[in-house]
Amino acid sequence: MTTAHPASLPAVSPPRAHTAHPAGRAWAWTGLAGAVVGVPGLMVTGNTYDASTGVVADNDELLAAVADSAGLVWAQQAVCGVVAACFLVFAVGLRRSLARQEPANSLVPGLAAAGVVVTAAAVLVGGGICTELYWALTGDQPFDADTVGAHLALYNTIPWLWAALGVSAAAVALGGLRHGSVGRPTAVFSLVMALLLAATQVFPVQYVAVVPGGLWVAVTALTAALGARQDGTRAR
Repeated sequence: MTTAHPASLPAVSPPRAHTAHPAGRAWAWTGLAGAVVGVPGLMVTGNTYDASTGVVADNDELLAAVADSAGLVWAQQAVCGVVAACFLVFAVGLRRSLARQEPANSLVPGLAAAGVVVTAAAVLVGGGICTELYWALTGDQPFDADTVGAHLALYNTIPWLWAALGVSAAAVALGGLRHGSVGRPTAVFSLVMALLLAATQVFPVQYVAVVPGGLWVAVTALTAALGARQDGTRAR
C-alpha cells in the first residue's frame, strides 16, 4: 500500500467567511417619494374646474370650464406613472422587510404588499384616462361634451382610490402588535390609518383615502429608512 506524500496532496482553501450585509432601504425612500409625489400631485392636477360654480350640472359648461386644463391632465398622467412605479418597489421591499421579522408562513408580508400593489394598479389605471381626456381637449375635432364629462368622472375618481392601503396598514399593525415585526409606534399608527381608510369606504368619500393612505406610506417608509440608517450607525 502506498501513502501519498503530504506535499503531493492538492491544497484545500479554507472556506471564505460570508459577510452579512445589512438590507438596503432604497425601497423605503422610493415609497416615500411615491407618497410625496402622489398626494400633492393629484390634488394639484385634479383642480381642473371649480365645482362650486355648478358647472358639473351641464356638460357643455363643464367642457368650457376645463378647456384650458390639458396641461394638468398631462401632468396627472406623469404623476400616476411615477406613483405606480414607486409603490411597486415599496411593496416588494416592505414584504421582504416584514418576512425577515414575521414567523414562517405568516400572511402579514403578503397582505402588506398586496394592498400597495392594488393601489399602484388603481393609480396606473386611473392615469389611463388622461390620454383620452388630453386629446379630447386638444384635438382638432371637438369631442362631445357628454363624453368629456364621462372622462372627467373617471379622471377625478380612479387615481384617488388608495383604500387598499388599509389592508397593508392593518397587516403591518397586526404584525407589529403581535410579533414585533415593526416598532410599536409604527404599529399603532398603522392601526389608526387602517381605521381611517376603512371609514372612507363606509361613507361616500372614497377620494379622501388618498390622505390617510399617502400619510401611512410616507410615515412607514420614512420610519423604515431612518431606522435602517440608525442600525447601520450602531453597527459601525
